[in-house]
Amino acid sequence: MNLELSEEQAAVRDLAAAFTDREIVPHAAAWDRAESVDRDIVGKLGKLGFLGLTIPEEYGGSGGDHLAYCLALEELGRGDSAVRGIVSVSLGLVGKSIAGYGTEEQKRAWLPRLTSGEVLGCFALTEPGTGSDAANLTTRAVRDGDDWLITGGKTFITNGTWAKVALVFARTGEDGHRGITAFLVETGLPGFERRTIHGKLGLRGQATAELSFDNVRVPDGARLGAEGQGFRVAMSALAKGRMSVAAGCVGISRACLEAAVKYAGEREQFGKPIASHQLVQELLADIAVDVEASRLLTWKVADLIERGLPFATASSTAKLYASEAAVRAANNALQVFGGYGFIDEYPVGKYLRDARVMTLYEGTSQIHKLLIGRSLTGINAF
Repeated sequence: MNLELSEEQAAVRDLAAAFTDREIVPHAAAWDRAESVDRDIVGKLGKLGFLGLTIPEEYGGSGGDHLAYCLALEELGRGDSAVRGIVSVSLGLVGKSIAGYGTEEQKRAWLPRLTSGEVLGCFALTEPGTGSDAANLTTRAVRDGDDWLITGGKTFITNGTWAKVALVFARTGEDGHRGITAFLVETGLPGFERRTIHGKLGLRGQATAELSFDNVRVPDGARLGAEGQGFRVAMSALAKGRMSVAAGCVGISRACLEAAVKYAGEREQFGKPIASHQLVQELLADIAVDVEASRLLTWKVADLIERGLPFATASSTAKLYASEAAVRAANNALQVFGGYGFIDEYPVGKYLRDARVMTLYEGTSQIHKLLIGRSLTGINAF
């Protein structure tokens, strides 16, 4: 086992770190208060290749392996999870799904635009009544000649108000997962509407939306994968997407550690820096251990993907641990800051709010425990 980074991987990490320090960290608090990231960040992400990692260069991608992808997302997550989410969804869920299941025409039409940042994608799976129970979604697509008419609604859709293409999952057949099909839907079509969700606890800068479809007409050429294959497309995307979330959570935990260590060295109580108090060092040590454990679990997923081995359970494990660890890290960092951690002049309150949602989306912690349990026992406990 060799955990040393290659020159290419180290270069991606360093580029992402410098970009984060220059373009994200100085603005994260303001974006959080305004509930909107500056849209110019999308073009900057595309220009440096972050929206094209792991996508072949022939389709406009920047290549690289999945570990390089994780390294970049860790740095972006360290700066602002709202920015990390832009990449995780547009590239990780939408772009990679097109690369894996799309026709040559679909790849040529969408991948160069997605990887450059010319357009963003959103992943329209979750519905108001079906979150964890995605196999029972109710959005429906009905065949009309050579077209499909899509009707229904989606919610909590990251990039939803910014995206130019939505990867929409709709029921085209029987109940359950076998009756679901995936479609690439241009967001400007008649009958397609979207509304920004405001007032979120965390990820405030992220463009999160409700989507509605009223007989939105799309050609059969917009179908991604075979009819009835949509659930497979969604689960394949989410298995890799959970690695993205885990990498971003490593970034949150790292940001918590760096902020807490710096503050503990500056803040004095009882005549000496609080870093010299044993229980403060315990808080810092707990964060540091969680950072390392979360990172190694995430890197394991990337390694399995690169070697073509099964990775879904490892991805659930990494996502479960890293997301819960990020909450612990933020709680511990806030404790180090004391009362100052409770106001948004300091960053740890935002870290806690952002970390909390990580235990909910792309599979709640409880869902991942069930997935891991099923892999251990062979028994479905849903």
